[in-house]
This record gives sequence, structure tokens and C-alpha cells, in this order.
Amino acid sequence: MTLLDDVRALAMQASARFTVRYGEPLRFAGSDLPAPQRLRVPTRHGTVRVDLYRPPGVERPPVVVHFHGGAFVMRYPEMDDWWCRYLAATAGVAVANVDWSVGPQARYPVGQEEGHDVVARLAAAGREHGLDGTRVVVSGFSAGGQVAAAVCLMARDSGSCAPVLQVLGVPSLDLASEVEDRPGMVDPALRRLVRRVYFPDAERRGEAYASPLFAPDLSGLPPTVVLTGERDALRPEGDRYAARLRAAGVDVLHDVTPGADHYFLTGDPVRARLTMRMVAARIREACAAPVPEA
Repeated sequence: MTLLDDVRALAMQASARFTVRYGEPLRFAGSDLPAPQRLRVPTRHGTVRVDLYRPPGVERPPVVVHFHGGAFVMRYPEMDDWWCRYLAATAGVAVANVDWSVGPQARYPVGQEEGHDVVARLAAAGREHGLDGTRVVVSGFSAGGQVAAAVCLMARDSGSCAPVLQVLGVPSLDLASEVEDRPGMVDPALRRLVRRVYFPDAERRGEAYASPLFAPDLSGLPPTVVLTGERDALRPEGDRYAARLRAAGVDVLHDVTPGADHYFLTGDPVRARLTMRMVAARIREACAAPVPEA
């Protein structure tokens, strides 16, 4: 890690609100929902902002706790506003979009521990916010997929709560192995920068909460949806995690978007609708949530 690495990460962070537009074509539902409610949830690292999207006409809904992507350096939860609105409108659930800490202001495991504490808090005290904390789903895309996987491992290991489902979209699950020269949106230079900035201690990159792919035991984790893109450089990590979960007796739905890179939902709007509808249905099933009226 160098000062230049931190400067590059800060530049990416500052530009995210102007450059991240991948979700705009994916606003298939929920655009008419009101602005999310702003919560401040206590964690061991201080309070964390959470934007809560509520489903229309549902009293004490289940809650999906979602972690946005951004290569562990872009602190911009609004990048997944489209996903939060879609689930709130179609799955009968509230969605808590977490503004978790990233590098270079924070280093591993701060964001992961914040994520766990938010999930555990909403599970234990969801009623305070009009939520059903007994039905919690953990969701994340890309770097957020790593956080979601780590949170579920932490919850299992500590016994703090029991999510009913985890949804891992194009997750980054191996921060320890040598970076392979695989082309794509998530190129080798970016993957190396992420490690230097957010995971600077190379000795800790192989820990289960840093690299869930290498957790010694994956049994006892919640049913899981793993979404990967055929051409994504991170696909092998997601594929291997899905296989390891199955081998550990976990119920897994693994879907690979053909021809897609890391932005796995943006290339084909017809396929994107099918994928998003499939995940919403799986969330409703896991939560036993009603189908919202059209």
C-alpha cells in the first residue's frame, strides 16, 4: 500500500456518483416509491447510515439487508437504488441499503463488522422500525457480495442471528490468491489496488471473513443464491463458492448469465428481467412474503 494507492482510491470514490450508471436501464419497478427512510444503526465502529425502502401496503415486512458494490473503495449506496426499489416493489419486503465503510478511510474488517452489526441489530430490534426481524435476507453485489458472504459467516459463527437467505451477485470471494491475468471490467490492476487499499495486511487476506471461499466450513449457512456472469473475471470465485456450499449441504440456486461481464444484468434487458424476477421470487419464498398487488 502506498499514498498513491490511497489517492487513486479516493479519486474513484469521489467520482462514483458521476460515473456509476449501470443500474439506470434496470429500473423495471419501484420508481414511484417514496424516498427511503434514513436510519442510523449502531455498530461496534459507530453508527452506520442505512436507507430503508418500504414495500407499499405491507405491515411489518421482512427485510433484505443489502450491501452495494464499488471495489471496496466506492462508498455510494445509491448505485443500487434500482435494486432496492425493485425488491421493495415486487418481493413484498423492506430493503435496508447499508452505507458501509470502505478504503482508504477504513480497512478490513471494518466494513464487514459494520455489516454484521447492522444485520444483527435489525434482526433483534426490527420491530422498532416496523420490520419483522425474524425474516432477514442478506444481499450484496460485487464487493458487497463479499460483505454479504462474510456477514452470514459471522452470524453463523457468533450465533447472533439466522438470515433466511443470502443473495450473492458477482461476488468477490478470494482476496488471498495471486491475481490472475483475466481480462474484463474487473481487471488485474483494479483487483491488486483493492487488496493494497482495503486489505493491506496480506497475512489476513486468507481469513474466512476476507476470503469466504476459503472458510474451512460452510455448513450451517442459509440457503443461497449465487449470480455470476459468464465472462466476469470474478466468475470462478462465485462458481467455486456455489459448489462448496452445495457440498456442505447448503441449498444453492446458482445462475450464470450467458455472455455477461461483471455488470451481469445490463447487456440483455429481457434476461435481466428474468434474473431479477427469479431472485425476487426466491426472496418471497424464503420470507414467506405475499406477492404484491400489481
